[in-house]
Amino acid sequence: MEESTLQLLWYLVVGLSMLMYTVLDGFDLGVGSLHLFARDDRERRLFLNAIGPFWDGNEVWLVVIVGALFAGFPEVYATVFSGFYTLLTILLAGLMFRAAAIEFRSKREGKKWRTGWDIVFSASSLLVSFIFGLGLGNFVVGIPLDENFVFVGNFATLFRPYPILVGLMAITLFMMHGAIYLAMKTEGEIHAHLRRWIIPVVTAFIIVYTLTTIATLACCSHMIARLWEYPILFLIPTAALAFILNIFYQVRKKRDGWAFLSSCAGIFLLLILFGLGTFPNLATSTINPAQNSLTIYNSSSTPYTLTVLLIIVAIGIPLVLAYSFYVYRIFKGKVQLDYSSY
Repeated sequence: MEESTLQLLWYLVVGLSMLMYTVLDGFDLGVGSLHLFARDDRERRLFLNAIGPFWDGNEVWLVVIVGALFAGFPEVYATVFSGFYTLLTILLAGLMFRAAAIEFRSKREGKKWRTGWDIVFSASSLLVSFIFGLGLGNFVVGIPLDENFVFVGNFATLFRPYPILVGLMAITLFMMHGAIYLAMKTEGEIHAHLRRWIIPVVTAFIIVYTLTTIATLACCSHMIARLWEYPILFLIPTAALAFILNIFYQVRKKRDGWAFLSSCAGIFLLLILFGLGTFPNLATSTINPAQNSLTIYNSSSTPYTLTVLLIIVAIGIPLVLAYSFYVYRIFKGKVQLDYSSY
């Protein structure tokens, strides 16, 4: 197989992993972000049990992303994980505190104990969501890389206006996704209550998304250059917007499952747009984009390494998909509280 084909296939592996992580872990990050809006302890326990069987399995895709970068694009892995070291440390802390909050919250009955872990769970979910968007925003506007592909910025460099805006968009996107998921997984009075959350959070997302789109057109026009080159690709953002707006219709018709699938499709297409806008760059340099940027072609492993790893991935990813399908099938239906609940 030609080297360029292997590089493209490995890029697709990274892209697929990011898509799966965003769609799957996105809803439980959204549930966490909404956690403090629950009215009482029973509702918060229902929130946790709605994501309980899935949240740790969803994060497997984050491990796949990191492993795929390390194996397939080691230059990108080295540059990003050194340049973003502090930010990624905060991200890992957020993930660890989030996991601890889920597991420890119900170990005691005390109100202060549970409230404390509720705050940790919600705050860490918001933090992880924001950092995810902040990272994507930095990859859109570019980062300062010198001729040796070394990050020459600092921690403050990552907090420019555009990445911050994308971070806020990620929070509203995941909150939208999480609210729809909760409505789909609950029943009775709490279900009716949660359905009233959907329209406000979808509206909030559309507002922030509109602002982000305007900012992208103003300062990151390269993100739509490929769309102008191939006008048929404008169907992708059009379809993404149609799926998001379809949520309003499906909610009004009380089709929560279809509303959730529409949310999944919208997220999927938005990430496709990100890939189209940045391809073939994995890390764009703001110093000299033509010479200092890391692409799938100048940052990949050797063809032999990519071939061997692709065989491993061809075995591993179907197993992860099969496991995910099995878990989601076993725990389908409405969530209930019982002796084994959180």
